[in-house]
Amino acid sequence: MSNISLMQQALGSQWEQLPPTLKAHYQHDPNTEVGELDIEYPGFMQPYLSFMRLLGALVNRRGKAIPITVETRMEGSRQRWKRTLHFPDGQEILFNSTCVYAGGNELIEYVNAFLGMRMAVTVEDGKLNYAGRHYVLKLGSVLLPIPEWLVLGHTTVVETALDDANFAMDFRLTHPWFGEVFRYAGAFQTIS
Repeated sequence: MSNISLMQQALGSQWEQLPPTLKAHYQHDPNTEVGELDIEYPGFMQPYLSFMRLLGALVNRRGKAIPITVETRMEGSRQRWKRTLHFPDGQEILFNSTCVYAGGNELIEYVNAFLGMRMAVTVEDGKLNYAGRHYVLKLGSVLLPIPEWLVLGHTTVVETALDDANFAMDFRLTHPWFGEVFRYAGAFQTIS
C-alpha cells in the first residue's frame, strides 16, 4: 500500500492546490492536532442530537472555545479519527469515526459500524470543501443511501489554511425545512 492519504486519493490532481497546512492535516502518517471549537444548534435539536450521540454521531452539547484534540491514523485503507472535546466542567466527549475512500472524489465517514455520511471533496481558492451526497446505512456489504433531508440535512464543511501551522474548519448541517440545525467551527494546529 502506498503512502497516499485518503484525501490525496479523493482529490487527485486537486491535492496540489491545497496549502501545506491542509496537506499536513490530511497526511498519511499518524497525526495529532489541537484546537478550539464553537458548537451551536437550536434548542429543538437537543433530543435528536442526544439520540444521535447514542449512535456515536456528532456532539450533543453546546459551547464556545471548547478545547479539542484530534488524532488520526491509517489502518490499512481506513483512516481512524479520534476527537476528544474537553468541556470546562471536566466532562470529556469522544467523537470517533472512520473514513474510507468511496471512489471518484468521494469519501464515506462512518460514525459506527452501520451509519455513515458520503461526501464529495473539492478544492476552490485553496480551501477544501466537503459537500454531503447522502447518508449511508451499511448492511454487510450493501450500502443503502438515505437522503440527507431524512436525517440531519445537507452537510457542508470548509477548511481554510490560516498560516503555515493553523487552519480553520466550519462544519454545518442545514435542513431544507428547519434551516441550520448544527454547526461546529474552530481553529486547529497540527502538532505531529
